[in-house]
Amino acid sequence: MSIEEMGRRAKAASQVMSGFLPRDRSRALLAVKDALWHKAPEILTANEQDLEDARKNGIGEALLDRLTLNVKRIDGIIEDIGHVAALPDPTGEEFDSRVLPNGLRLRKRRVPLGVLGVIYEARPNVTSDIASLAIKTGNACILRGGKETLRSNLLISETIRQGLRDAGFPEDAVQLISEPDREYVHQLLKLDKYVDMIIPRGGQKLQDLCRRESTVPVIIGGFGVGHIFVDASADQERSLPLIGNAKLQKPSACNAVDTVLVHRDIAGEFISKLGRYLADRDVKMVAHGAAYDLLSAVAPEKTREGEDGDFDTEWLSLTVNIAITDSLDAAVAHLRAHGAVHSDAILTNDYRNALAFMNAVDSACVYVNASTRFSDGGQFGLGAEVAISTQKLHARGPMGLLELTTYKWICEGDYAIRE
Repeated sequence: MSIEEMGRRAKAASQVMSGFLPRDRSRALLAVKDALWHKAPEILTANEQDLEDARKNGIGEALLDRLTLNVKRIDGIIEDIGHVAALPDPTGEEFDSRVLPNGLRLRKRRVPLGVLGVIYEARPNVTSDIASLAIKTGNACILRGGKETLRSNLLISETIRQGLRDAGFPEDAVQLISEPDREYVHQLLKLDKYVDMIIPRGGQKLQDLCRRESTVPVIIGGFGVGHIFVDASADQERSLPLIGNAKLQKPSACNAVDTVLVHRDIAGEFISKLGRYLADRDVKMVAHGAAYDLLSAVAPEKTREGEDGDFDTEWLSLTVNIAITDSLDAAVAHLRAHGAVHSDAILTNDYRNALAFMNAVDSACVYVNASTRFSDGGQFGLGAEVAISTQKLHARGPMGLLELTTYKWICEGDYAIRE
């Protein structure tokens, strides 16, 4: 099927989807959940075949982790669909109502965006996450996953379509581009006749491609160098497991910490503690400036000296930059210079410094005394997410149900005439 035909079908499906009541769309999601539960063993088999090919092609460990489904992860996928089904549906909500002096009654009503084009790499769970959020909000979606998980994505998407059919919904509300050829991505980016928003979930090259070539509005996100600044007032003992969580809980995630900056006043003591803590957990440390002597003294086998470009690297692995900074202002300047747009944190017991950091750092998610790993639709109570937006128009941070809607003005009068 051509991309043009997929777009036409998606647009038609979105028009049908928007007409269903919220309770009906929740019913459809429960049918999808049931279908995935029955197909779970087959999906795991398909994923194992994808992983075999990926290993033969020399895919690195970080990407392999993103590709992998197991019983726990697929149970999580199915459970998340149930969570989305149970969430309040924002469509139809009316707000900002007013009555003008001429008697005209105005209000805004939330409505679906229409058709979403989502391009993503690895992670087959993204297929179900996006589909479930689109169904819940009355949208349709055209999905293009990475070639590394083609079998997994095909089976997941076909199972979702089966669930939609079982519930009496248009199956073309969820479509997957099955051809790995990059040309299909270029065609999707030009499908402004049918597609209302492009959401790329992947590395900087994919983001740049979409921003450069798309004639459809693009939401940029999912990439950014994550930072934690350890202030002089921070509780050092409690900071260690927090930094460990931000690095170790899921190293391949886009919200894992990439750089730890330590205030000079505590650097001599804290960096030695941090070096031992991370080395014991097999983390490689890229040490910059005076941090190198401190770290190489306690964990020489896990430490290397920093090089040009390291501060601008999203590691996606058990690697982290460590450096010393003179002040909060210097830390903020470092963040601004090195890709702080996603998830960044300060560890401090000084309220004024916390407030200054919150005000100065212009990231999508700013944390005080919390791990950066919380930047996630499920953790934010959104059920799931289609992306984590790092731009400023339309949406920022985890994009859940609300961010998949827009609004229209409803204007009522008594045969009103403009004078």
